[in-house]
Amino acid sequence: MAEKAVLLILDGLGDLPAPKLTPLQAARKPNMDTLAARGMQGLMSTIRRGVVPGSDTAHLQILGYEPEKYYCGRGPLEALGAGIELKEGDVAFRANFATVSGHEILDRRAGRLDSSAAKELEKDANMSIEGVRVIFKSTVEHRGVLVLRGHGLSANISPTDPHHAGTMHVCVPHDHSYEAKRTADIVNKFTAAARKRLENSGINAERKARGLPPANAVLLRGAGMHKNVIKFELMNGVTGACIAGGALYKGVARFLGMDVIDVPGATGTKNTDLRAKGLAAQKALLTHDFVFVHVKATDSFSHDGDAPGKTKFIEKVDKELIPILARTGAALLITGDHSTACVRKDHTGYEVPVLVFEDGGRSDGLRRFDEISAMKGGLGHVRGKDVMPIILNMIGKSKMYGS
Repeated sequence: MAEKAVLLILDGLGDLPAPKLTPLQAARKPNMDTLAARGMQGLMSTIRRGVVPGSDTAHLQILGYEPEKYYCGRGPLEALGAGIELKEGDVAFRANFATVSGHEILDRRAGRLDSSAAKELEKDANMSIEGVRVIFKSTVEHRGVLVLRGHGLSANISPTDPHHAGTMHVCVPHDHSYEAKRTADIVNKFTAAARKRLENSGINAERKARGLPPANAVLLRGAGMHKNVIKFELMNGVTGACIAGGALYKGVARFLGMDVIDVPGATGTKNTDLRAKGLAAQKALLTHDFVFVHVKATDSFSHDGDAPGKTKFIEKVDKELIPILARTGAALLITGDHSTACVRKDHTGYEVPVLVFEDGGRSDGLRRFDEISAMKGGLGHVRGKDVMPIILNMIGKSKMYGS
């Protein structure tokens, strides 16, 4: 029996035929198929049947935390993933540098502002307003996170980002509380102050001179209030580590008190270093019972509508990452957080295939790992909240229910 476990999440893994086979069916993946022949498969509804999961709620559910109880909004998770130490009561947002003229948004991404320019502009978005500290940190390209720290705040407010080009929104409270009204007022004052500072920035003067769109505004969305939760080790009875490139997934792990291992080359993009992730997981298993490895690019190809690209990337995962994980001797559970269909370029409520493998474990006799094979698998239909109990059972860490 294995004493350690690896959870590999290939983001957006599940798919629909494009046009005849899903990318997972079309992929040549001898290593995953070997594990399938020696393990068991099933289908997973991450939240509930037919519900389209967000990546944030999906990962919470899979790691053993009911979103209805523990979800605090996307903003705090992104902020934690960006390395900001949050305090209880902080209100955090996802942020974009944008190009605006008057109240009209011309480009929500400021011409996909490069990360170095965004880092230079970061200082113009840090300030204090009416005793509330505004903490801004750029992350990748035009993206960033913003945190409000002070007393009397609320996350029950509207975004300023309309999610598309158009009129920039004014932040309004969603309830009649003093805290919501005050927070909305602070957000609007921040928007105006940041706009003024950015308009006068030397970086933007250079961009205009080069014919590039200025990053002259900050758009906010995904407000959430940070709260402390039961830590992963206490919740599940095992020590946990996370290996991921994307800020959200690191943020979920930090939110739950898992150790986040930074891996050079783990970019959270299509060019991520899969081998480096595998070797980091191998090392992490020396000091942790459970390692969560996240790979983003499967989802990125789906959102781009690139089924052949997704197929080739799955083959790359099979060649560069799976052999390393298989050699660790740990129990393996391979799945996705949700299905993302290339033909729709978006998340769907279709089930995700799940593969479990442990030396000496049960086998359902299937020879290939894919959505259709999984329909016949011995694991049956599971929910996201079943994942951690399945893993804990494989490594002998499940607690008896009853006497």
